[in-house]
Amino acid sequence: QLEQTLRPERGMGNSPLFQVMYNHQTESVQGKREASTNIDGLDITIVNCENNTAKFDLTLDVDEHEFDFSASFNYATDLFEQSTIERLTKHWQRLLQGIVEKPSQRIAELALLDQAEQQHIIDDWNDTAVSYDTSVCIHQLFEEQAKVNPNNTALVFEDKELSYQALNQQGNQLAHKLRELGVGPDTLVGIAVERSLEMVIGLLAIIKAGGAYVPLDPDYPQARLVYMIEDSGIALLLTQSHIEKQLDIPTQVSCVLIDDFLNDNALADSKGVYSRENPVNNNSPSNLAYVIYTSGSTGKPKGVLQTHHNVNRLFQATEQWFNFTDKDVWTLFHSYAFDFSIWEIFGALLQGGKLVIVPFEVTRSSSDFYNLLCKEKVTVLNQTPSAFSQLMPISCAHFNNKNFNEAAHNAMSLRYVVFGGEALDVASLHPWFDSFGDNSPQLINMYGITETTVHVTYRPLLLSDIDKQGSPIGQVINDLTWYVLDADFNPVVKGCSGELYIGCSGLARGYHQRPELTSERFIADPFSQNGGRLYRTGDLARYQSDGTIEYVGRIDHQVKIRGFRIELGEIESQLQSHEAIRDAVVLAQEGNAGQQLVAYIIPNDNQIIEADSDAQHAFRSEMKTHLQQALPEYMV
Repeated sequence: QLEQTLRPERGMGNSPLFQVMYNHQTESVQGKREASTNIDGLDITIVNCENNTAKFDLTLDVDEHEFDFSASFNYATDLFEQSTIERLTKHWQRLLQGIVEKPSQRIAELALLDQAEQQHIIDDWNDTAVSYDTSVCIHQLFEEQAKVNPNNTALVFEDKELSYQALNQQGNQLAHKLRELGVGPDTLVGIAVERSLEMVIGLLAIIKAGGAYVPLDPDYPQARLVYMIEDSGIALLLTQSHIEKQLDIPTQVSCVLIDDFLNDNALADSKGVYSRENPVNNNSPSNLAYVIYTSGSTGKPKGVLQTHHNVNRLFQATEQWFNFTDKDVWTLFHSYAFDFSIWEIFGALLQGGKLVIVPFEVTRSSSDFYNLLCKEKVTVLNQTPSAFSQLMPISCAHFNNKNFNEAAHNAMSLRYVVFGGEALDVASLHPWFDSFGDNSPQLINMYGITETTVHVTYRPLLLSDIDKQGSPIGQVINDLTWYVLDADFNPVVKGCSGELYIGCSGLARGYHQRPELTSERFIADPFSQNGGRLYRTGDLARYQSDGTIEYVGRIDHQVKIRGFRIELGEIESQLQSHEAIRDAVVLAQEGNAGQQLVAYIIPNDNQIIEADSDAQHAFRSEMKTHLQQALPEYMV
């Protein structure tokens, strides 16, 4: 009857209605079966016939007797390894033992893991306790590079460049100005500057003055920028003359125009020209370095508070894998309001390398970006997988073009391509490996979150990874811990999925002026002996049988599209605020170019549903215009 009603799609590979069966039989059933075999005139012997074909993916047969029971697993060998079933058997026995020992305990609190497995997952697997010297602030590390490599090129933007000495001196002059205006430890200072040399000078000056910079991307809508200015509580905004005219700046916020300041050769204070010497450091590593706003489920973005210590230890903890030097050339491809930029900016400037600021229009043209990589001889490229998917065909075509000479074949100087910001489908890299192999450059997948200081894991990618399913995220960085836990904070067993939690050195201080959200997302670490914290990532991960972790997806309504972190609820909230809409839901769905945002709405006036295409098009345009007033382009 079920099959007739549901009409499931049939296939030879699986049962149409269910794939897993638990078959429990009591002794009385067995007795009836045996009784039915007593037939006069016949001698009957029951013979157990071994069946080597699994009817379902997995079956557990249990025969219950008066004082004990017997059980057996039957499984499809195409789907399960024998070791997996043996492990499943142990966990089932452990569960039964717990039920007998504590029959009144909640099922969720009964352990599946024995003590040895628990220790392996919690202690041995997280044996990453490494102490790094983070006694200095990140601007002091930059100042050391300016002292050691004063003539190295620090910044390049279009046809302009600055040496380390010049960048340090201009940053110092502006820092003295900011300090005169009251900037000190944990003072939040907004910076709304277009991609330029001045952008990096400005954020360095804020940090040197002792403050923490709040990046305000001028490409964001006015309403979003105004909210971030008001929510952050900044009293000082570093910006450019033409941007100041565009922004609706609250009266209580004072502006420093960085272009006027630098063009006037560092405006004189009451004592003369502002000093080019390093300001006396009045910060400790525990003070804030930056506050980056991320999408919020309540409809408003939230500011993540990050310290000097966290940035410093990130580069020390990853040094063993990369060995970055002052010969490396980096690109600043991403918006400085996106935390991937922290890795790009300070990856270059804390090592004495060159940072090439990519013009906005070049980020939108893969061919222009490829040419820039070749021209500047970039060695370290950081990309979201979706951005790299646009660059990859051009790079491979150039490399495989037999008409190119040898110099053209070696046009790119890349040592590393580092992926981050969104899940990576390793199989999509097949064309790259076919062209370049897997060593030059080295492709690396790094998983991370704004709240955990950019990166959490490291995974070099090889040609042999192409056929692997899912998104492998590698090994945890040395001074971090990670756990895959169920809803009751129990470690999940191998092969199972749970929420990923991150602990130890890289965790943010919390969310700016959001104590409830901070306590909800940053929780006490139940496995720590010294009062540590864990960050609830909201990411669903699978603890694989080989001990590695695979990214599976989200447990909430957050998505990542083209590297941007988006809370679908924030878009829904903006749609629902329009007077013409009664309700709305937003989903991320697969499109021709990967994931895209789709909104479903219920209008207050149902006539729009029956209207002609022109009226519906006008309605959609009105809704998009409404969203653009409050949301950045990538959310519209």
